[in-house]
Amino acid sequence: MANQLLMPKATAVWLVDNTALTFEQIAQFCNLHPLEVRAIADGEAAQGIKGLDPIMNGQLTRDEIAVAEADPERKLKLSEPKVRVPESKRKGPRYTPLSKRQDRPNAILWLVRNHPELKDAQISRLVGTTKSTIEQIRERTHWNSANLQPLDPVTLGLCSQIDLDLEVQRASRGQPQPAPVGDTLLPASVTEKLPAADEKKEDRELDADAVFAKLSSLKKAPDADEE
Repeated sequence: MANQLLMPKATAVWLVDNTALTFEQIAQFCNLHPLEVRAIADGEAAQGIKGLDPIMNGQLTRDEIAVAEADPERKLKLSEPKVRVPESKRKGPRYTPLSKRQDRPNAILWLVRNHPELKDAQISRLVGTTKSTIEQIRERTHWNSANLQPLDPVTLGLCSQIDLDLEVQRASRGQPQPAPVGDTLLPASVTEKLPAADEKKEDRELDADAVFAKLSSLKKAPDADEE
């Protein structure tokens, strides 16, 4: 891992305020433009940034600053770190214990049947297998296909439920949503053609008047017969 200066602008602010280094020396050390360092010195840039002492964090020594102040042509050298942080290793295939490797074909069969949307690379990440093995199980050409039983990889301890849900969610992106089940809202094209509530109310009132008129006519008919 290459040694890099921490917080270049904050370091430049400190060097401008506490040393007699030239703008070019500070710019070279902090990987800034000399005009930007001049703007920091004039108060036109880096306002509100608190200076960071490179001596305190071990990235520069007082002797190095003193030598550079005496020689304007000298370039500041970044001090070697006292502690080396190892580079993070590239994440490889998931390691599967020997005691659980015999269960991987069963887990692959379960994933293929219950989550057909998963890609081979995703299944490989989950249970730590190869694409050729997944292909053999998909096509039923695996040497032990007759004896395989679909088993949940989470139950087998080959992966966590969180990892499985994450891979399923990734695989489901961009796929069409399933058709809704049960009662749903009517589309706007249908609801616009339905009569309004006021119209229904008026229809009910008209129907009631017609009923009463019909009853009145029926009542008058027997009275006329009696006369």
